[in-house]
Amino acid sequence: MRWHPRGYGGTRRDPEQVKQDGWHDQGLLAVSVDDPRLTWPERELVRQLGDKLYGRRAESREAANG
Repeated sequence: MRWHPRGYGGTRRDPEQVKQDGWHDQGLLAVSVDDPRLTWPERELVRQLGDKLYGRRAESREAANG
């Protein structure tokens, strides 16, 4: 018998397809702050939203001036 339950066997979706389906089906947005398809203001907006919702990233913290 060659039947497999959903999610087992068959082809695997690429990460971009998973992100696209998440947006279309559930209104979830998964975007990298380093996505080259975004302009600088768009990347900055993504960074600011991430900081607001989840706190600053450890690697994005800057040294204090002074």
